[in-house]
Amino acid sequence: MQSMPQLGVGTFRLEDDVARRTIIDALDVGFRHIDTAQFYGNEEQIGDAIQTSGVARETLFVTTKVWHENLEQGTFIPSVHESLSKLKLAYVDLLLIHWPSPKDNIPMSNYLSLLKQVKQDGLTRHIGVSNFTMAQIDEAESILGKGEILTNQIELHPFMQNRQVVEHCKERGISVTAYMPFAVGKVMKDETLIAIAKQYRATPAQVVLAWLEYKGVHAIPSSTDKSHLKDNISYTSVNLTGEDIVRIDELDNGERIVNPDFAPDWD
Repeated sequence: MQSMPQLGVGTFRLEDDVARRTIIDALDVGFRHIDTAQFYGNEEQIGDAIQTSGVARETLFVTTKVWHENLEQGTFIPSVHESLSKLKLAYVDLLLIHWPSPKDNIPMSNYLSLLKQVKQDGLTRHIGVSNFTMAQIDEAESILGKGEILTNQIELHPFMQNRQVVEHCKERGISVTAYMPFAVGKVMKDETLIAIAKQYRATPAQVVLAWLEYKGVHAIPSSTDKSHLKDNISYTSVNLTGEDIVRIDELDNGERIVNPDFAPDWD
């Protein structure tokens, strides 16, 4: 059974032919984890790209997410079937709750029981959550049982390291997946990261990906440029020292980029 690769390709804001071409390019340079969501509106294009690529399904790890407007009893499972139909897949490898129900309008036990049912029905191999706080992780684990939550996908980059949440998840055997690991391009302009990258003849993006692996955090960076995709997947050539890690750790200033009005009260 394919486990979640350390690195995946994020697809937020990728539309139409750009989404299709990006996934074909990503698969061509060696990515095998593709992360999408119902909300992104590109599941159909990603499904097309997977079909076109000729890459064997069993070698892929595909993640999608249930949008918070589909958490009701009547819409949850139909929305998953719709996602699978668009992706042209019989199952996904990981299905996440994209955001907890805003203001807990829908009890967590309601939608997590549906998430578990989807797994039991074979529509996903793993289940997990996204944007969950420490208290929400504890509640979810009490509902689903220990070992059921594969990952908590959260915003995480050098400027917002979310350390409490990372530690909390790790203590429970739940992996953490970093979205927006490059802080929408800000890492490319940071003097510390540029200086470290120069030492290794690498890019700041590669330095950040090496730092995340050192921290035991998965990552799903996004890029539409094939050469950048190739650079990203080649990050393993960068071997950071303890001093490098400390310098990157010190960049944390709590700068949160993603904070919609329906977000939970963050830790």
